[in-house]
Amino acid sequence: MMSGLQVLTPLELKIMNVLWELKKAFVKDVLNKWDEKPLPAYNTISTKIRVLEKKGVIKHKAYGNTHEYFPIISKEEYQKLFLKNTVDKLFNGSVNSLINSVVSSENLSMRELDEIKLLIKNSGDK
Repeated sequence: MMSGLQVLTPLELKIMNVLWELKKAFVKDVLNKWDEKPLPAYNTISTKIRVLEKKGVIKHKAYGNTHEYFPIISKEEYQKLFLKNTVDKLFNGSVNSLINSVVSSENLSMRELDEIKLLIKNSGDK
């Protein structure tokens, strides 16, 4: 598990999204799930996967010289840590400031605003 949040780059996050979906994968499996063309080089993905391992978000199981990688943090855990880090660092720990920023900067529909109100109401019931 991550001791402190390691913010992932866009490429790292794309790789993690594939690993979260597949649960475990070899580099070739990640490339097979890639949805953008041109495909990145095998070595690029392999290097980024090793960086993700150093960041403590994935581990591997070795089969000789081949490695199968798997996430050790769920997507939901990462989202929570990322959001907490964002609130702490960007909004001085104020969730109100975050919500105010989202509500004032996005073109939210009445339905989306109602969903946000319902989420807030239900979280207060816990």
